[in-house]
Amino acid sequence: MNWGKWIIVAFVLFASFIATLVTVCMRQDVSLVSKDYYKEELAYQAQIGRVINASQLEVKPVIQKTGHFIAVDFALLNEIDHGSLKLFRPSDAAMDQVFELKPSADGYQLFSTGNLEKGMYRARMQWTMHGKEYYIEQIVYL
Repeated sequence: MNWGKWIIVAFVLFASFIATLVTVCMRQDVSLVSKDYYKEELAYQAQIGRVINASQLEVKPVIQKTGHFIAVDFALLNEIDHGSLKLFRPSDAAMDQVFELKPSADGYQLFSTGNLEKGMYRARMQWTMHGKEYYIEQIVYL
């Protein structure tokens, strides 16, 4: 073979490599932070209000890992109307979990994490109390 044929073979191999690379990259799942990203951005001012309300509380909730559980320790837990705790996994949206907060006289609530993979989660707690909405976020490692 002469040089011209080797150049054509090299070009065809390079083009095949690029086509394969593009195909593999296009098939990868790209998880966004949220599926309703734009809708959440429009409601962001309300979220800022929730964070400000939570920062003005004298007693703030504490979210921590205890064994195979996530514990919410909040002295005012018996006064909430309704609320939720979302464990958000930034690296895999399929691992997200949502738990319902219920009023509790002792101000303590446990949620099982036995079926969750180890790693970093963002614990997002949102609740309504006395007609006002509140929101806090903490990082929890399982």
